[in-house]
Amino acid sequence: MAIEIDLTVRKPEWLRVSLPAGDAYERVKRGMRTLALHTVCQEAACPNLAECWGVGTATIMILGDVCTRGCRFCNVKTGTQHGAVDWLEPARVARAVRELGWKYLVLTAVDRDDLADGGALIFANTVRAIHERAPEARVEILSGDFRGDLRALDVVMDAAPDVFAHNVETVRRLTPVVRDRRAGYDQSLRVLDHAKRRAPERFTKTSIMLGLGEREDELERVMDDARNAGVDIFTMGQYLRPTKKHLPVAEYVTPQRFAELGALARSKGFHQVVSSPLSRSSYHAEQAFS
Repeated sequence: MAIEIDLTVRKPEWLRVSLPAGDAYERVKRGMRTLALHTVCQEAACPNLAECWGVGTATIMILGDVCTRGCRFCNVKTGTQHGAVDWLEPARVARAVRELGWKYLVLTAVDRDDLADGGALIFANTVRAIHERAPEARVEILSGDFRGDLRALDVVMDAAPDVFAHNVETVRRLTPVVRDRRAGYDQSLRVLDHAKRRAPERFTKTSIMLGLGEREDELERVMDDARNAGVDIFTMGQYLRPTKKHLPVAEYVTPQRFAELGALARSKGFHQVVSSPLSRSSYHAEQAFS
């Protein structure tokens, strides 16, 4: 269990960012409202929102805003949508990519354990719609684990996303504390391994949060486990507590320490490593193709 720290202590200077603003930000915000779409950038109040939107990168969340799981780090609402699916959503997402000129889209979703395929078909339909209507754009899938159903994962991979991402989130020891009981460290590794085997020519990716009480040897083990599962892209960022109901922060990891851990990860042979306090799963995602 992470060690609780004094919540009256202010966040370090390196975690303070300016509010998003500018023409690109306002244009994308209007487009999302018009097309009735959600961006994780806004929903999660991402600190990198203005930077990513400015270079033509965004993260859209499909399949609603209610998650069937209750991970202890996440502020998304928990409940059930009773099998409801908006089958017109893929067309709206593709329209947004085309009209807003996005060059790189990260497509994510809440966990939908109320659906037989976990939402795999909607993911696939959305990827195909983007490829058809905005063929110059790259698409990254950031999905849940589909309850370990590899047939559902095949449906997603066969739609040919440029990157498949699934986050292990934390080290093995802390997984039962941090993630919902239906998730699992080994299950996540199996999903990543299968995705790479299904489409070895495409990038796979995973991310972890720091500051939850993990140890140095555990962090290196996550890196090794990810590489053994064929993961190409590895990112690390600081965990920030959404509310007092969520897990406390055990440590604010310094930028220097993030740089050292990034160097360690690069020594493992990853194609791309992103490691900084404000890094999030999709931060600098487009640079994997630079």
